[in-house]
Amino acid sequence: METKNDQPVITDREFLALLEAAQHNDPDAMIQLIDLFKEDIVRASQFIQLPKEDAVAEIVLELLAYIKEGEE
Repeated sequence: METKNDQPVITDREFLALLEAAQHNDPDAMIQLIDLFKEDIVRASQFIQLPKEDAVAEIVLELLAYIKEGEE
């Protein structure tokens, strides 16, 4: 049996609203998106040959850049 709880599920509509708000520089929406993917980011950071904090920061920066790129 799993000892950890899964991330809370949000609807597609809620996700798209967060995404649109983040594209318009809403800091709260950006934080919510990062929190939504936090476990995946930390897991992926294990495969980058950098200190964990640096790897997480790089992934978060790339995620935010990708979100902003979608605006254009």
